[in-house]
Amino acid sequence: MVILGIDPGLAHTGWGVVETRGSLCRARAYGCIETEARTPVDSRLGAIFREIARVIERYAPSAVAIEKIYFGQNAKSAIATAQARGAALAACSVAGCPVGEYAPAEIKESVTGAGSADKFQMTFMVRRLLALDHDPKPDHAADALAAAICHAHLFATSSLVVQRTHGASAVALVAAAPSRASGGSLS
Repeated sequence: MVILGIDPGLAHTGWGVVETRGSLCRARAYGCIETEARTPVDSRLGAIFREIARVIERYAPSAVAIEKIYFGQNAKSAIATAQARGAALAACSVAGCPVGEYAPAEIKESVTGAGSADKFQMTFMVRRLLALDHDPKPDHAADALAAAICHAHLFATSSLVVQRTHGASAVALVAAAPSRASGGSLS
């Protein structure tokens, strides 16, 4: 299974593509879409849309994992992130990719075992789980890879539950089910 992870942000949108085979999960590619603050917001969002669409076209993911917005104390930052997230989601929709949405703490829990893990712990575990010989940079790309790993872990878990409950042929139904965004099963 090929999974595209996205860490949305108006200035920096990280993306990472992982491929799973059985219990192995390996990075295929990753990067970061950067937009300048002095550029009009519509142009910045268009760039995010086009670049995510390009990544989808190149790597043909069977699923996308995107980080939900964390509404901390900075509402202005959350709005900008929401706009970037919308541009990325639109590119996924146009390409017909099913999307799983995960809270930051959910991604941290899946990757490190602790929902309060810091950047260093996350980067260490992403590097280790993907058997990389270097830390993925920038941090936004590492966060996107973490979202993809989270999706892979949760998909594998849900597939095992379905298989044990309903048989091997039912696993295909899990893959075709609606995404978490629409309240359905993981895809």
